Parts: sequence; structure tokens; C-alpha cells
Amino acid sequence: MKAKVGDWLVIKGTTVAQPDHRGLITEVRSADGSPPYVVQWASDHVATVFPGPDALVVSSQEMDAADTRAAHRVH
Repeated sequence: MKAKVGDWLVIKGTTVAQPDHRGLITEVRSADGSPPYVVQWASDHVATVFPGPDALVVSSQEMDAADTRAAHRVH
């Protein structure tokens, strides 16, 4: 897993009752983009994270596209 500042960390929810969590990566502490990452979560909580297998890194462009698709979904 590699990331850069400005990417998003998404932790996939495992059930319908547990939605995905996402946070903005504000600091990458290694030169090669590997963890740990400093992440600002939607709740404004800031944490140093070593992502597990349920996590993925998404670029800001990919996150914007996903948000646009979600906004246009018909329920």
C-alpha cells in the first residue's frame, strides 16, 4: 500500500450497519509512501494509522468521482 498527502484512506465497512470510514491522509511518514499515515477522519479526529487488509488508498480524483456517482444514484 502506497499513499501521498491528499489521498484518502477508506476502511471498508463489514456489514450494512457498519458503513465505510474515510479520512484524508495529511502526512506520510515514509519516503516510499508506505504506512504509517496520519489521517484526519470525518469526525475531525486525527490519528496515526497502520492500515489493515480492510483498507485501501484512494486518490482525491477517485474520491471525487465516487462521491459524484453516489450523488447521482437513484434510490
